[in-house]
Amino acid sequence: MAKKWNLIVDIARCDNCRLCFLAVKDEYTGNDFPGISAAQPMQGQHKWLDIERKERGAYPIVQARFMPVMCNHCDDAPCLKAAENGAVRKRSDGIVIIDPEKSKGQKKIMQACPYGAIYWNEEKDIPQAWPFDAHLLDEGWTRTRAEQACPLGVFRTIQVEDGEMQRIQTEEDLEVLRPELGTRPRIYYKNLHTITKCFVGGTVVTHVDGVEECAADVEVVLTQDGREVGRVTTDTFGEFVIDRLEPNSTGYHLEATGSSGSFSTQFDLGDESPYLGVMKLTAA
Repeated sequence: MAKKWNLIVDIARCDNCRLCFLAVKDEYTGNDFPGISAAQPMQGQHKWLDIERKERGAYPIVQARFMPVMCNHCDDAPCLKAAENGAVRKRSDGIVIIDPEKSKGQKKIMQACPYGAIYWNEEKDIPQAWPFDAHLLDEGWTRTRAEQACPLGVFRTIQVEDGEMQRIQTEEDLEVLRPELGTRPRIYYKNLHTITKCFVGGTVVTHVDGVEECAADVEVVLTQDGREVGRVTTDTFGEFVIDRLEPNSTGYHLEATGSSGSFSTQFDLGDESPYLGVMKLTAA
C-alpha cells in the first residue's frame, strides 16, 4: 500500500508568531512551480496558510488559542468533484493539486471548498490553494516549509500508509476539521477541543480564622445528567478548569469538596465557556 502525506498540527503549541504564514508567502509569492502552482499574487487576501484565533472563557479565567488552517487535501475533495477537464487531481501520495493551467476560469472550484481554503487569483483567472509543498517533497524534502519555519514544533509532516495514520490518529487523539462533511482531510489537529469545545472555570475559597483564602487541592467533580464528565483539583489559587464540554448542552451539576466543607451548583451551557464565580466551601 502506498505511503501518503499527512500534516499534524498541535494547536496547544501555537503562539501566533506567524512564521509559518511568512514561510508560505516566501515560497509562493512571485514563484511559479509548473504543474503544481502558479505564483501567489503580491497583493490581495491570499492566505494559503492562515492563523485563526479563538478566545474562550470570561474574566478572570480566559484562554486564547491559535489554529493554523490551510487546504486539507481531502481524500473526498469537493473541489475535485466540481472541477472540469482534470483541473484538480488527487495524487497517489494524497496531495491535491489544482492545475494552474487547466483550472483557468473555473471559479466553481474555489466555491466548492467548504473550508474556505481556496483563493481566486483575479490576474491569472485561476483558483489557488496551498499544494502541500509538493514540489519540495518531490525533490526529496521530508518537511514542509511551515514545519521548518516553526520554532515551537506545531507541525509534523509525515508520510505513512493509511493504516498507520489511523493508528497515530487514535493513539494521539487527533481530529480533523468538520468531520461531518465526510471529506476525509489529511490535515490532522491535536488539541482541537480548545477551538471547538467549551470549558467551565471557577474559584474555590474557604474561611480560615474568619479570613477568606484560596482553597487549593479541592476536588471538583462535574456530572451531566448523573454521568461524570470531569474531575479536577483546584490549583494554588483555588482555580479550576474542566474542558471538552459540548457547546449548548444542558443538565450539569458541579460539586467542590474540601476539608472545610463543600459547594455545589447546577447550570446549562451556551456556546461560550463560562466562569462560574467564587465558590465558598460550607461545612455540612
